[in-house]
Amino acid sequence: QTRISCKDVPAETLYDVLHDTRYRKKWDSNMIETYDIGRLTVNADVGYYSWKCPSPLKNRDFVTLRSWLPLGNDYMIINYSVKHPKYPPRKDFVRAVSLQTGYLIKANGDGACILYYLTQVDPRGSLPKWVVNRVSQFVAPKAMKKIYKAGLKYPEWKRRHDPEYKPWVYPEQNTLPSVSLAELSVQHADSLENIDETGLPEEHLSTSDHEA
Repeated sequence: QTRISCKDVPAETLYDVLHDTRYRKKWDSNMIETYDIGRLTVNADVGYYSWKCPSPLKNRDFVTLRSWLPLGNDYMIINYSVKHPKYPPRKDFVRAVSLQTGYLIKANGDGACILYYLTQVDPRGSLPKWVVNRVSQFVAPKAMKKIYKAGLKYPEWKRRHDPEYKPWVYPEQNTLPSVSLAELSVQHADSLENIDETGLPEEHLSTSDHEA
């Protein structure tokens, strides 16, 4: 669990940043690919995200059900991993599991907000202890700073990239195919292959993957 105070970024702007998959490619340097698979309701969809892990670890990917809710001036986005028959685990990724991940964006005065982030993720694989320590100490706080910087730059970027298109705000703009809940099931970690990476030495970790 972590939080960051975002001066000069309104809550609704940060909400847009976290939703906008086109913009994510601009600021999320750990992302390999992300796309929306389909919609369940006006405020829930299913999506795919693949994450570049520091080498020599294998890269991870997720299929998640995401839902969101405006709460007056505040916003909430949560997700958890699901199984979709058309998006099974791939050979080139370790399928990780989001048990529950959430963002809470709280307005904080005029034109500012506080972002709270809570995640419970099973990365699968028997990871070395140093990887777990590094992620908890460095990766999550660094990601929060990236989101804050992305929020500062988003209004100018959005003005030049389809400024009226926000299907997470205007559901009538959503052209994703419908997904039935019957097609989905909760992704349990114990049903996935376990990759043993405990023997990977820390000195071989690629440092370039940690650049801000």
